[in-house]
Amino acid sequence: MAKDTCVLAYSGGLDTSAMIPYLRENYDLDVIAALVDVGRSRDLEALRDRAIQAGAVDAIIIDARREFVDDFVFPALRANALYEEKYPLVSALSRPLISKKMVELANERGSKYVAHGCTAKGNDQVRFDVSIRCLDPHLVILAPAREWNMTREELLDYMTARGIDIPLTKKNPYSIDENVWGRTIECGELEDPWEEPPADAYTVTAGIEEAPDQPQEVVVEFENGFPVALDGERLEGAQLIDRIDEVGGRHGFGRIDMIENRLVGIKSREIYEVPGALALINAHKELEDLNLTRDLNHYKRNIEQRLADMIYDGQWFSPLSDALRAFIQETQKYVTGEVRLRFFKGSCTVMGRRSPYSLYVKELATYSTGDTFSHESAKGFCNLWGLPLEVWARREKELS
Repeated sequence: MAKDTCVLAYSGGLDTSAMIPYLRENYDLDVIAALVDVGRSRDLEALRDRAIQAGAVDAIIIDARREFVDDFVFPALRANALYEEKYPLVSALSRPLISKKMVELANERGSKYVAHGCTAKGNDQVRFDVSIRCLDPHLVILAPAREWNMTREELLDYMTARGIDIPLTKKNPYSIDENVWGRTIECGELEDPWEEPPADAYTVTAGIEEAPDQPQEVVVEFENGFPVALDGERLEGAQLIDRIDEVGGRHGFGRIDMIENRLVGIKSREIYEVPGALALINAHKELEDLNLTRDLNHYKRNIEQRLADMIYDGQWFSPLSDALRAFIQETQKYVTGEVRLRFFKGSCTVMGRRSPYSLYVKELATYSTGDTFSHESAKGFCNLWGLPLEVWARREKELS
């Protein structure tokens, strides 16, 4: 009788490689490794071979880069989504898509089980578990890293004892996750929040002292809230992000060092390299300031924060998340135009913005000749605007 199969979200790292023999030995399952490419994946064929060497009955490479950008990254960009006003949700955005691809593959292969490599202390376990349950509540979710309690050294010994040669060492101190939207770094020396991150933690962004001594400007063009061109050249989403990511990183922009409140209740020290993400969010915000009415712009900020929290908390697939994204989409009808950014020594500064739908009217804003603002209306406006507070102040004075 053929064994049951399990679709494993496979990254090619030590944990998910060790899960292949672990699932076979402890659950009597054949493993199908799913390598979901969401950008910046390297040597995918080598990772596929590694999964087969570790004992997977099959290893599938799924190119999801365009879907990731179009259906997850850019909707988050239109919401200016930053968790705790800092983190552009690099890993949090990829997890629902990886879950979606796992569920599709499990249904295609007739698998009743899916597995991931998340530990009990992280946020990703919630994102995978909740997303999978939303997409197919009949699947059984396995998470061996929550049960085996093995250190990195013990995992390496576990693989060696089974004759599985994984080209990894006990010296790599960091846990890394990256995709087209950015790079996350944690563990090792970074766990002491007082200590400066070692230089070797960074690979995408230059140090300030290494950044060029001359600034560089780029112009980002948006259509309906989507970035579509850089310096007049129309680009696919992932290509545009990569291009501006490279510029920002070269100038030392895009490092985040934060104490993050994890969903599971602990604080963690997290390092991110996200020059492209932060630059595009800054540019998008500026264009909204130019084109949205005050009430809409202010109200949207509340929606943005709620949506960012939901993405972080693993609730991408939910009725409220769908409704919030629908609201965001409605706000983007006139978010079209250009924003000029200047990168220099770790900074990204908006130098200019323009749009055919701009609500900025120079004749109303100017203090020079050509002013069309109704100055004579201002006194009456101030009187009526402040009237409720004046009534309150008179009563307070009478009672004192």
